[in-house]
Amino acid sequence: MADNTEKTVAQNKKAYHDYFVEETYEAGLELYGTEVKSIREGRVNLKDSWCHIKEGEIFANGMHISPYEKGNIFNRDPLRPKRLLMHKKEINKLFGLMKQQGYALIPLSVYFVRGRAKLKIGLCKGKKLYDKREDAAKKAANRDIERSMRGDKNQ
Repeated sequence: MADNTEKTVAQNKKAYHDYFVEETYEAGLELYGTEVKSIREGRVNLKDSWCHIKEGEIFANGMHISPYEKGNIFNRDPLRPKRLLMHKKEINKLFGLMKQQGYALIPLSVYFVRGRAKLKIGLCKGKKLYDKREDAAKKAANRDIERSMRGDKNQ
C-alpha cells in the first residue's frame, strides 16, 4: 500500500518574511543519488535560493544540498543548479507572469511524497520595508490577544 503522506525536510521561512506568496506550485527535482540521501538526512538549505526559466526549462539556483558523507567520488557540487520537473504549460504560464508582472519564483519547501523529492515553489512579489513592519506589528498584536485570552500572568 502506497504512503501518500508528505514528509517535509526543509522550509524557507525567510521567503514568507521577504515576499508575498501569491500562488504555490509543486515541482519534481532532478537529483543524483547522493543528493537524495543527503536531503533525506535533512542537509538542505533553501535560504537564499531562487528559480529561473531558461529555454523552456526551470532551474533552482542557490539551493544548497550538503555533500553526502559516504558519497566520496559520487558527490556533486552543493550549489549546482537543479532542474525542476514541471509541465510545459505551467512553465510557460510562470514565464509569462515573471516577464509581464514582475513576479519571482522562490522555493518554499522540500519534501518527499511516495519516496520522490518535491519542491514547493511560490509565485511571489517582493515586500517593502513598511510591509514587513506591518506584518511584525500584526503578529505582536495577535500574540498579545492570545496571551490575554489565556489569562497568562507572565506578561
